[in-house]
Formats: sequence, C-alpha cells, structure tokens
Amino acid sequence: MIWFQTNGQFVWPWFKRNPILLSITGGTIISYMFIKATAFIASYYDGLIWPGRFIGFSVGMLSFAFLTHHILGESITPKTAVSLILAIALISVQLFWK
Repeated sequence: MIWFQTNGQFVWPWFKRNPILLSITGGTIISYMFIKATAFIASYYDGLIWPGRFIGFSVGMLSFAFLTHHILGESITPKTAVSLILAIALISVQLFWK
C-alpha cells in the first residue's frame, strides 16, 4: 500500500493531483496496519521489536523492487540484485535463527 501511495503519482494522474487526500485516507489505514503489525511481531518475538524492524525493512525492499520493476518498468541492476539478496538474508536470519 505504501508503494502505491508514494509512487502512484507516476502512474495515475489522480494521485498526483490529490496528494493531501491520498495521504489522509491512505496514511491513516497504512499507519493502523503498521501499528498492528508491530504489535503482532513483538508478541511473536517475546516483546522484542528489533526483529520486526529488520523484517519490515527487508520486505519493503523486496516489494519495492518487485512493484517498481513490474509497474514502472525499471530494471533491476546488479547493485539492486545484491541488495535484494541481502534483504532476503536479513529476513532469513530473523525468521530462522532462534
């Protein structure tokens, strides 16, 4: 949802013309989802919030790369590919290293 809210201006003219309305409506929903996701992850990791930060960052990198490539047609450079591999490594460490 964040990707569409911030980058929709490059795809749809309505998003570019209505940033305040988009930020109020979309931002409220997205913020609520972030608050609930943080609580869920902290609960899963016995109150720790660092794992959620790393997972959120990495998932954001992966989803950003996927959506930017498929919707805006930007290519994935070798530097971006290495960054995505590192993001996958971060997620793996947080999920599988107990």
